[in-house]
Amino acid sequence: MKKFFHSSVIKILLLLIAVIIVCALYLSYKTYGNWAFALELRGKKLLAFVFVGIAATFSTISFQTMTQNHFLTPNILGLDSLYVFIQTLLFFFLGGQQLLGNETIATFLINVLLMVSASIILSRFLLKKGGNDLFLLLMIGIILGTFFNSISTFLQVVMDPNEYDLLQGKLFASFGNVNSQHLLIAGILIAFLAGFLWVKSHALDVLHLGNDQATSLGINVPRFQFVLLTVISALIGLSTALVGPVTFLGFIVANMSYQLMGTYKHRALFLGGSLLSILLLVFGQFLVEQVFQLNTTLSIVIEFGGGVYFVGKIISERKQRR
Repeated sequence: MKKFFHSSVIKILLLLIAVIIVCALYLSYKTYGNWAFALELRGKKLLAFVFVGIAATFSTISFQTMTQNHFLTPNILGLDSLYVFIQTLLFFFLGGQQLLGNETIATFLINVLLMVSASIILSRFLLKKGGNDLFLLLMIGIILGTFFNSISTFLQVVMDPNEYDLLQGKLFASFGNVNSQHLLIAGILIAFLAGFLWVKSHALDVLHLGNDQATSLGINVPRFQFVLLTVISALIGLSTALVGPVTFLGFIVANMSYQLMGTYKHRALFLGGSLLSILLLVFGQFLVEQVFQLNTTLSIVIEFGGGVYFVGKIISERKQRR
């Protein structure tokens, strides 16, 4: 036990050092002496990387523990599709120019509230009616995600081309146009929700053993699952409303954390995964800006890398089972 703890601490410290080095490189590279401008521009992005990385890590690891499946992510509940649906409706009926010109904290919180409320209502209704069948909830989430995508696609086809062009800027993850006011409120809420999962990490350690074992050890599994779904939905909602959908980030970071940390202890996984997520985001953005000269975006790099990693993991799992 002490050996595992010592190993985890060393790995977390090494990750922390790597994050500090990469962040310093990102903030200082090619500033040409204009530190104030560089810090203002890149510092805002850096904070977005930190908040999104923490939200993706805490939510995905908790969700995979709850579902007992390392291939699933919270996006299977259809939150990304719901975000696209909400944005499409707003642009279709209210107009992109008006929405983009009046982005306030209230509109940001309304977006988050709509996503979280829909997820909570769905979770509460289906878990209650389905006898707490979590996989029924996931299946309904996939169906609803397809439904939202279909309506969004229809509205985008009949939408004014200029409005559609403005909408596309909201539907892809963007770390360069983060609103500072949104960043502050999102950071506070993400810190609060991540803190809650940190406090409940021992209960998550027990839930990792299975629902029956968790019940026998005194955890009210249905209630705990509902609370987890609410917190996870809020984290994903905040992250998505802040920068846009980043589907594969949580999957990549969670599975790399399991392999790197070599433990089921959630506090070690949360810390290691968050640092790893920040490291990947900052280094990825550095490559996009300095190597690829902004000819691509970080979200495309993440989705491509995540897709390759997902296929590779499936192939690896099949070989191990043989």
